[in-house]
Amino acid sequence: MKTSPNVRFLDRTTPPHIATLILLAGVSAMVMNMFLPSLPNMTLYFETEYRLIQLSVALYLAMSAVMQTIIGPVSDNLGRRKVLLWGIGFFMLATLGCIHSPNAEVFLFFRMCQAIIAVAMVLSRAIIRDLYDQDQSASMIGYVTMGMAIVPMISPGLGGLLDQAFGWKSVFWLFFVCGALLFWLVYADVGETARPSSKSLTEQFREYPELLRSPRFWGYSLALAFCSGSFFAYLGGAPFVGTEVFDMSPAMLGFFFGAPAIGYFLGNFLSGRFATTFGVNRMVLWGALCNGFGTLVSLAIFTSGLGSPVSFFGMMTFVGLGNGLVIPNATAGALSVRPHLAGTASGLSGAIMIGGGAALSALAGFLLTPETGAYPLLFIMAATGICALLAIWAVYYRERRLGIA
Repeated sequence: MKTSPNVRFLDRTTPPHIATLILLAGVSAMVMNMFLPSLPNMTLYFETEYRLIQLSVALYLAMSAVMQTIIGPVSDNLGRRKVLLWGIGFFMLATLGCIHSPNAEVFLFFRMCQAIIAVAMVLSRAIIRDLYDQDQSASMIGYVTMGMAIVPMISPGLGGLLDQAFGWKSVFWLFFVCGALLFWLVYADVGETARPSSKSLTEQFREYPELLRSPRFWGYSLALAFCSGSFFAYLGGAPFVGTEVFDMSPAMLGFFFGAPAIGYFLGNFLSGRFATTFGVNRMVLWGALCNGFGTLVSLAIFTSGLGSPVSFFGMMTFVGLGNGLVIPNATAGALSVRPHLAGTASGLSGAIMIGGGAALSALAGFLLTPETGAYPLLFIMAATGICALLAIWAVYYRERRLGIA
């Protein structure tokens, strides 16, 4: 077991401070969901259809998935610090492109370019795995994502208020400022944590099959993907449900939209507190059960004709709780299958999660109409919740019957 390293804030000769790791992950989460209450107004600004501008969620997630398959091996080869700095700098340029886009198509292009900020999420996890063993990693990732959970908890509400007061572009100006501050923080606090690699970048990419042949890696990654898939479907469909089904204003939608983050915060706290006590498998199982409970109960309430903003968004706190338990523990499990490929595993498992999320987000946006109400979204979320339970059950089955591989 690795001992806890000595840490001094803003001293890159020591490991990064936990506050830096939280902010790295938090900015990634903020960029993903802060602008969602602005989607209806952005549709009007660009004089387009909601389904087109809603692709800013799905395309961002899809490009983020692609980026994560690249970021992991590149950082294993070139180092975490260098990749972080280049990625954040490019994110700032892409954000300026979003702000000055003349039409929806150009905006969507630069929105995809913003996905480079995935470096912050991927490498914050890889840095933790560089420094700690599996259960300690799960605990640390839990604490980091607990702090990070504050960002998606407040960012939709703040985004809705900014949109209402200054227009949607103010949200993206805030992204730019946060990117600049994050660049300085990484420069000052993040040294290199990856072990020097003697392999070429091509050889680094060739190690993907080593992970892909591991059933345990797939079990953790699919549990991660399906559980978070419920949340990503929510990201794609909840703005429509809030505005079209419940007739909510951007500010009110932003307030309710952050409900899952309350559960997410609690789930990450429990992960940080108990991962080393109960182990990652049990934590993932409990999280998948919470996620499935929230979606199935919400679906039952709507089916009974009692659906309301309180019931719909309120039950999403259980989805957040489930994700808060599953994400840090399943991530730590996936990264520990082959510890020498921590960056690659972080990128690949993240790509599986985000890629599935992109598809589910797009599907939710495509299927939702005023006639269907919230039903397509709830059916998608319930189905992915059940699949998450099956994935972690497969990990249990293999470890108990066939041994770890």
